[in-house]
Amino acid sequence: MADPKNIVILTGAGISAESGIATFRGPGGLWEGHRVEDVCTPQALAADPALVHRFYDLRRAALASVRPNPAHDALARLDREWAGDLLIVTQNVDDLHERAGATRMLHMHGALKQALCAACGERFDWADDLPPGTPCPACAAPALRPDIVFFGEIPYQMERIEAALAQADLFASIGTSGAVYPAAGFVRMAKAYGAATLELNLDPSEGSSWFDESRFGPAGTLVPAWVEDMLSR
Repeated sequence: MADPKNIVILTGAGISAESGIATFRGPGGLWEGHRVEDVCTPQALAADPALVHRFYDLRRAALASVRPNPAHDALARLDREWAGDLLIVTQNVDDLHERAGATRMLHMHGALKQALCAACGERFDWADDLPPGTPCPACAAPALRPDIVFFGEIPYQMERIEAALAQADLFASIGTSGAVYPAAGFVRMAKAYGAATLELNLDPSEGSSWFDESRFGPAGTLVPAWVEDMLSR
């Protein structure tokens, strides 16, 4: 792999699993005991807002008991020290990248510690519980909801992501299943633009065959070694 200048990194649930955050996909298609249809769709929010809000309240509160792991720390170091362009795109809604110190990043699926007003579209930092009907600080409408991209909704900042992929020399995917679109299509998009592609994952993903190189093992081991190699070039 030639020495790259511009890097785009996609991270998924696998990078946070080593910090103790449950992965999205599990046996039977359940998310921590709930069906996706019950907690992560616009229809679920309309049908049972109390359940949906409580689900995300619990997830938000659980962040207090987890910490960034060596993979998060290594990517934050790469963020600080890489001289070229770099963008970390995370599918995760936790704040572990930020707490490790990463700044050149975005949350394509939203963030647990933010609230979104369904009426006016304003976003707010939010660390506490978010009961249904909470009034918006901007417009006063009782329309605050978790700032989470539900299934069936469009992920955030797709134009910025595609622009970064178009300029990337290297696309690296870390801890992703390769099953959730549009993120699962980033490797093909990056290759179409001419980038080299690398997968760092615990096991082969559904998209492993698209990558130029795949390395398998724990993120907490693979990512620091990869970052050390990149920064020593």
